Amino acid sequence: MRQNFYGRSFLTLLDFSKEEIQDLLTLAAKLKAKKRAGLEYLPLKGKNVVLLFEKDSTRTRCAFQVGANDLGMNVTYLGPTGSQMGKKESIKDTARVLGRMYDGIEYRGFKQETVEILAEYSGVPVWNGLTDKYHPTQILADFLTIIEKFGHLEGINFTYYGDARNNMGNSLMIGAAIMGMNFTACAPSDLWPNQELIDKCYELAQKSGAKLNFTEDVLEGAKNADVIYTDVWVSMGEPDSVWKERIEKLAPYQVNKKVMEQANETAIFMHCLPAFHNRETVIGEDIFNKFGMDALEVTEDVFESPQSVVFDEAENRLHTIKAVMYATLKEEKWEK
Repeated sequence: MRQNFYGRSFLTLLDFSKEEIQDLLTLAAKLKAKKRAGLEYLPLKGKNVVLLFEKDSTRTRCAFQVGANDLGMNVTYLGPTGSQMGKKESIKDTARVLGRMYDGIEYRGFKQETVEILAEYSGVPVWNGLTDKYHPTQILADFLTIIEKFGHLEGINFTYYGDARNNMGNSLMIGAAIMGMNFTACAPSDLWPNQELIDKCYELAQKSGAKLNFTEDVLEGAKNADVIYTDVWVSMGEPDSVWKERIEKLAPYQVNKKVMEQANETAIFMHCLPAFHNRETVIGEDIFNKFGMDALEVTEDVFESPQSVVFDEAENRLHTIKAVMYATLKEEKWEK
């Protein structure tokens, strides 16, 4: 059954029910099938959207831009120096200006408060492309990928390694709790999500049948896992000074062959990207020179293994973001 998405913003998965998230995933699969079949489909022709980026991006920017074009929309990109927001003009004023010119606004940046103010004052749907607290569009892509590999979400054993209090740890835990998945955060206890969010997710889990687990035991965390997931250890915007401390703390939680061997034989490896899995980047080489590690959160052999679905996951950013834009901007009945 179609849920009512028209005119709504997409700021955090906490705003959506299990049925609504499933509807978005079903819509994403249909839009993906149309694109794979080479069918032109322009249901939002003539609409205009703006992409506000305070943080650089590859997947999020390309997914929103290509996705909007695929649906027939015009796109304006405003990068970190492309607008007066927060400098000469308040976020509230920026929202009211952009809302008069655009049908939808995407924001990728730092504070969750910023995207919430944009949604409150713009009068148009606002989509969270990433904040320090949440990354909801990434979770839709992750869940579509899991469905493609396993056929379902309920009962999937999902383990997240690394800094579990970051936007990905928070959002994956929320999504798993809503959708009835078994979520394990495998990290030092001081890097687990905050207790208030954990308590909220326990409430959601009681409704969905999900199970939540938190452990510091690296190998125990991988046992019976269907999905092993990790993310970078230092997020964009954090100072360089945290690298040493974070590497020392999280080095035991690197996803390597030994970890994958503890998971189910059919387990998949996931990462939202970019990943530090070798020395083929400026930062990767710098880390090697300073700390002697040729890979950080995941080793090269795991990243390039048949179990790795990271590029399927990256592609699905496009299809799930198209679903979010379509659902929130399409007033008429959805096409089946």
